[in-house]
Amino acid sequence: MKNYSLVLLRFASVFGLIGAILGAHMAGAGSYAFRPVHAHILVVGWLSLFAWAVYYKVFQTKKTVTAKIHVWSAIIGTVGLTFGMWLYMVKPFNLPEVITLVLYIGGGVTLLISYIIFCFITLVYKEDR
Repeated sequence: MKNYSLVLLRFASVFGLIGAILGAHMAGAGSYAFRPVHAHILVVGWLSLFAWAVYYKVFQTKKTVTAKIHVWSAIIGTVGLTFGMWLYMVKPFNLPEVITLVLYIGGGVTLLISYIIFCFITLVYKEDR
C-alpha cells in the first residue's frame, strides 16, 4: 500500500499548501470571503487525506479494488467539493449556478462515498497473525 499512501500524502501536502496560502491571503486582505473554502481544503484536503495516507502506511492493507476506489474517490471528491465550493460561493467566473452547484454537490457526494468505503475497509480489516 505504499503507493496509495504516497499518492494521498502528496495530495494532502498540495491541499495543505493551498489552504495555508488562502489563510495568509485572507489575513493580508482583511477579508474572510474564502473562509468556508479554506476550512474545507484544510479539513478534508489536508487532514483527511493525510490521515488516510497514514492508515495505508501503518496498517498495510491489501491492494484491493475497494481500496483503489476509496483513494481515487477521496481525491476526486476533495477536488470536486473544494473547487465546486469556491466556484459556487466566490463566483470568480460568473458561471451558471447549475454548473457550480453540480460540481459542488457531485464532489461532496463523491467524498461521502469515499468516507463510507473507508469505514467499510476499516471494519473488515484483519491483522495478519
